[in-house]
Amino acid sequence: MSDRDLTKGPVWRALASVSAPMSLGILAVLSVGIVDAYFLGQLGGAPLAAVGFLYPVATAITSLSIGLSAGANTAVSQAIGRGDDESVPRRLALHAFGLGAVLSLIVAGLFWVGFRWLFGAMGASDEVLKEIAEYAPWWALSFPFLVVMMITNAVFRAHGDGATSAVTMIFSALVNMALTPILIFGWWIFPEMATEGAGLATFIGRAVAAVAAISYAIWRGLLQFRCEPFKNIPKSVKEIGSVGLPASFSNAINPAGMAAVTAAVATLGEAAVGGFGAATRVQSVAIVALLALSSGIGPVVGQNWGAEKKDRARRAVRLSWLFCLIYGLAIAALLTLFAGPISTAMASSEEAAGYAAQYLSIVSWSFVGYGVIITANAAMNARSKALWSMGLSLSRILIFYLPLAWIGVTLMGYPGILAAAVIANLAAIYGSYIAARATDLLETDIGLIRKPAERISG
Repeated sequence: MSDRDLTKGPVWRALASVSAPMSLGILAVLSVGIVDAYFLGQLGGAPLAAVGFLYPVATAITSLSIGLSAGANTAVSQAIGRGDDESVPRRLALHAFGLGAVLSLIVAGLFWVGFRWLFGAMGASDEVLKEIAEYAPWWALSFPFLVVMMITNAVFRAHGDGATSAVTMIFSALVNMALTPILIFGWWIFPEMATEGAGLATFIGRAVAAVAAISYAIWRGLLQFRCEPFKNIPKSVKEIGSVGLPASFSNAINPAGMAAVTAAVATLGEAAVGGFGAATRVQSVAIVALLALSSGIGPVVGQNWGAEKKDRARRAVRLSWLFCLIYGLAIAALLTLFAGPISTAMASSEEAAGYAAQYLSIVSWSFVGYGVIITANAAMNARSKALWSMGLSLSRILIFYLPLAWIGVTLMGYPGILAAAVIANLAAIYGSYIAARATDLLETDIGLIRKPAERISG
């Protein structure tokens, strides 16, 4: 758990050093939602439905933390790559931390004030709203801790340290998952809190991990006030925000689009919705390696772009896409082979399992496209081209996935929705190539096949 110069040595090793630990961190975070749903499901239908309403909204709001962490990574990693005085990346990290704290407090306050109206407008019944009201205030209180923790983790990664970032995420998830059943059911000395217990567990997990991450960052000297903290604040905010805000919007697009696609699936009945939801939960676990790669490529591109080593940044993009191709095909083969057993285990009925199996055996073959677009977006964010990544994400959802899903379900039923997903993911490959060329992240010849000597030296 130390700083790493990502501008030297083999590019694949630089990517792996940051991305590999993040796989465990992301998997841990995804596990929290599964644990919440499992234990709340034992309380009855209303608590489980409350989680169903909360999840897409929470995911969309959490996009702010993802975007701001992208902005922090870009600013800090480029400063490190340029070889700026040590005070510069420290000051940028501090400014990112302050910006995140202010924005997250505003967003958390708005959510706290308006969540009853929001979920009521979404169609939550009075019984479900009562359960949401037990969970939502604690989630709102936890949100600023989540934002500052993710920004601090981005600072670690910008310094080439993916391990500390992953450990923080795992620690937060483990505390959350350990406390969830204790607080829900009132084990040991704790009172039974039901749905409120799940919210309190989320708050404690995030708060404890955030304090630990910040304390360690201060101890490491990555976050401190001995760096002229009030110098160039407007410039820092502009630099971080120019990436962070578009990146936040980009990350919010996917859950919003998926909600609209789910509405199309709902026209086919509850079994289709159940199967579609089960399949997308499996998908989120299956693509963890691709999500981790998108976290790892940002610091590599950022440091090398700042150091004017653009060829290394481009090589990182090529290698990440090659990994997406190999991993995407391998995971598609596995999911197709075991689609039946996996779907039966995840779905609530035999009919729903059939829908899930169709999704896994067809859409999985386009996961390579999703991997390409998220790594391309991360690379473009890292070299301060966040508007390109936002446009790429918008195009995938609004031009391809969403309209084709509604056209497909009208003409072909469920297979039409699956076809829309495949087309959107495969179109993302071409779109990513065009965007990467336009932002100078690819040469005219993308050169995936290199001479052995070049691969070893690079």
